[in-house]
Parts: sequence; C-alpha cells; structure tokens
Amino acid sequence: MAQIRELYLSAAASAAKLLAAPQVAAAWHEPSALAKLSVRGLAGHLAGQIFFIPKVLAEPVPTEKVIPLHKYYALVSWIGSDLDDPFNVLIRTSGEQDAADGPAALAARVEATVRELRAVLPTAPSRAVRRPTWGAWSISLDDFVTSRLLEVAVHCDDLAYSVGVPAPELPAQAIETVVDVLSRIAIRRHGATNVLRALSRAERAPASISAL
Repeated sequence: MAQIRELYLSAAASAAKLLAAPQVAAAWHEPSALAKLSVRGLAGHLAGQIFFIPKVLAEPVPTEKVIPLHKYYALVSWIGSDLDDPFNVLIRTSGEQDAADGPAALAARVEATVRELRAVLPTAPSRAVRRPTWGAWSISLDDFVTSRLLEVAVHCDDLAYSVGVPAPELPAQAIETVVDVLSRIAIRRHGATNVLRALSRAERAPASISAL
C-alpha cells in the first residue's frame, strides 16, 4: 500500500499550499461554507488531518482488533450526526485550537509536518493505529492514511470554496480512492438503487446520496 501513502503526501502538500494562500488569511475570521464553522476553524480542522499522522505513529501499537476501513465507517457515530452532537462540537473546538496562533503559524506548522511525513511515512512499518474516541477496535495504518486522504480532499474543497479560490487539483488516483470510499458509504446510507440512480438516471434520482 505504499501508493496510498504517496497519494496522501501529495494531497497534504496541496493542503499546505492552500493553507498558506493569502485568501485564507484574509478571510480568517469569516464564516466558512460549513455551518457553525469559521474559516479559521475549518483551516484548523484541515490541518488536523495532517497532524494526526505523526500522532498515531508516535503512539504505542494498540491491542484492539483490526477492522477493515469500510467497517470503520460503518461504526463511527459522526456520519450523519447533528451539528450540535458532542463529536461535531469537538471537531469545531479542536479546529479553532489548532488555528489559535493565526494563519501564518498554522501554515508553517503544516508545511513542517508535511516535510516530516515525507521523511518517515513512506517507510513506516505496517501496524495498527487507533484514536481514543473509537470503540474497542483499531485499523491498519494504511487504512488510516486513506481516511485522512478523504478528509484532506473534502476539506481542501470546503476551504477553497469558502475563500473563493479554485480547489487544489489532486492526483486522479487520489480522487478515485476518495470517491470509492464515499460511494461505499453512500450505498450503506442510502441503498444501492438510490446511488445507482443518482449516477445514471437524473429523472428519478433521490434528492441526495451524500456519504457524510
């Protein structure tokens, strides 16, 4: 799975460039395109998807059972949850905290972290990883990297749209990987027929097949 790590690193570098854009700093205190989240908070949340990787690499290998990526998405509680759900509130407060020192400091920290990851992630041994908010399970490092690739891709688009700049052009294989994961989540949430119709028959497609 070395390829997924390279795809993630490419996306993380694009995120670093976006976070350093002057348009982000100019809109820092404005509302973002996401409800109840400022540009500052969104930038911090995007940056967090890069900070997560060195965090999990530094933690002890968990003993909880390893589950596949798609089961992970079936188990997490935040998909489709209310904006005021405690987990979503934590996302907003964590994003604000990561961005507390301002746009220049956040961009510099992200750039430094991407440099660090370029040195360590490609050769990091395969292992299980786990976040404290999860249940009694873990996932593989490469599946975690895939999940962070999804978050980087989605939130790069959110942030770019929020500040009026084009979304970064990520590698085609990165987008294909993200769309594959999102489509599987959408099938589970909305049913295979609804997803099929949304992709092929606009006249009878459901109003939404949003994965998240």
